[in-house]
Amino acid sequence: MPTYEYVCEECGHRFEKFQSMTDEPVKTCPECGGRVRRLLSGGGGIIFKGSGFYATDYKKSDGACCGMTSPCDNPKRCCGR
Repeated sequence: MPTYEYVCEECGHRFEKFQSMTDEPVKTCPECGGRVRRLLSGGGGIIFKGSGFYATDYKKSDGACCGMTSPCDNPKRCCGR
C-alpha cells in the first residue's frame, strides 16, 4: 500500500497517510480541519528481496549472455558490452 503526502491549504500542515490505492483521498486537515490537497511525490524505491537480482546470479562461464542458454555469436551487439 502506498504512502500519500498531503498539505493543508489553510495552515500549511504537511502529513503522510498510509492508505490503499482505492481509498478516498483525505479531505480535511487533522490539525485545523481545513481543506487538504494530495501532493505528487517521487515515491519510494523498489526493494528486491531474494536471490536472482545480481548480475553474478546469471553469469555463465560457457559464453552465454543476456540470460540466454546458448553462447552468443556477437556479445557486443547482444549485451551492449
